[in-house]
Amino acid sequence: MIPVKTPKELEIMRQACRVTGLTLIAVRAAVEPGVTTAHLDAVARRVIREHGARPTFLGYRGYPAAINASVNDEVIHGIPGKRRLAEGDIVSIDVGATYRGFIGDAAATFAVGAVSPEAERLIAAARECFYQGIAHARQDRHVYAISGAVQACAESSGYSVVRDFTGHGVGRVLHEEPEVPNFIPPGRGRGARLRAGMCLAVEPMINAGGFEVKVLSDGWTVCTADRALSAHYEHTVLITEDEPELLTLVEGSV
Repeated sequence: MIPVKTPKELEIMRQACRVTGLTLIAVRAAVEPGVTTAHLDAVARRVIREHGARPTFLGYRGYPAAINASVNDEVIHGIPGKRRLAEGDIVSIDVGATYRGFIGDAAATFAVGAVSPEAERLIAAARECFYQGIAHARQDRHVYAISGAVQACAESSGYSVVRDFTGHGVGRVLHEEPEVPNFIPPGRGRGARLRAGMCLAVEPMINAGGFEVKVLSDGWTVCTADRALSAHYEHTVLITEDEPELLTLVEGSV
């Protein structure tokens, strides 16, 4: 069953999501050539804890950090470490914060200094795919309406969408029902019907090349199989009786 949050639960959820959004802003401000991905992780931990929350990803299924920091052809789940960002890189930051038992989840891809026009277009496309998708995040519509809009937006721009990993419901646990694919799965109908009070992490993962991916030997980092660039954009979205509410989109957000 897909959880529907009560008004009281949503009050807490909004706080968790606000912390998540503020953390993503702080990490974005720290992105520059020469910075290590471990430093970005330290920034995220500090901001999350300063706001009375805890890093959701840290220890989740054994994951060793507070953020995913995925560089260039890395799609998701890049583990922060000694790697230094270089001029022209792009880095996808995914972060979660847990506050009083509820979770916010958000991600974006950032340019490191001056990047190529190709990279700029890809980053912009991931963001546009998200907004095309959530135009369908409305009560009584279905999940795959979001999926189809993301897929159409990406493919019309000459990009592919990752199929091995999806968006998801979010609330008391990081991954709740329903799955929110970035493409329409064949033969599976229209997906779950949306109701006010559902919270979804909608997260297009868009590749400049093919959609195929592979997991590296660390057991976490997911890369494009053809080593093409990848970009990621995500917010926690509340289904309402009217327009969707982006819970992790706070002032200064991307």
